[in-house]
Amino acid sequence: MNKVGCVIVEDFKRPDRALVETFRGVAVANLDDCMNRISAVHEDIRPVNKGQLLGTAFTVKVPSGDNLMFHAAMDLAKPGDVIVIDAGGDTRRSIFGELMVTYCRKRGIAGIVVDGSLRDVDAMSQLTDFPVYARGITPDGPYKNGPGEINTPIVCGGRLVNPGDIVIGDQDGVLFIRPQDAPWLLEKVSQLHENEIRIISAIEKDGTYIRPWVKEKLESLGAQRINYVEY
Repeated sequence: MNKVGCVIVEDFKRPDRALVETFRGVAVANLDDCMNRISAVHEDIRPVNKGQLLGTAFTVKVPSGDNLMFHAAMDLAKPGDVIVIDAGGDTRRSIFGELMVTYCRKRGIAGIVVDGSLRDVDAMSQLTDFPVYARGITPDGPYKNGPGEINTPIVCGGRLVNPGDIVIGDQDGVLFIRPQDAPWLLEKVSQLHENEIRIISAIEKDGTYIRPWVKEKLESLGAQRINYVEY
């Protein structure tokens, strides 16, 4: 029988934890710059607290306003996993609240990202050890009818997510990294960070911010320079 749309994959290959940990503290903005500035999730998916997000993607796909598969996922996810929920961007009903977050924290889950809504935001906003990201907030609760999928490729915030992808988030947003891309990306983002440190040091030391490309770009546009105008 064809069960597309109602599938539970109980386990999958996860990247080595040491590899995941190499991204701890790395700025999402810098990573996105190194990924051609098109890799972060949609800007409407925002953090509800200040916990730093880092872990392995455990994917869930649910119908609009339904959390049956998320309930199943909470029992299957392992410590260090980030549960990433594709709720289709629908914000009319919350997918989870304080009770489910408390259970996930107790089980060692590293955080939750939902392309949909949550509730009990007052409680979640106080957490510093369990990062949560969502597109919306509403007190209206979910149905529990299914169907849905667990650990299949999903889309979250306009970005493809596969089970086992590295998930990293900070106050700027969230992005997903394929494990096979992690080594070269880490090297590239380290170089970018070192360069930024040099630039900031020069600004603080003597107020200089050398950017020859600005003049070159303006000249290529043929920008007209006018010394002074009174309006």
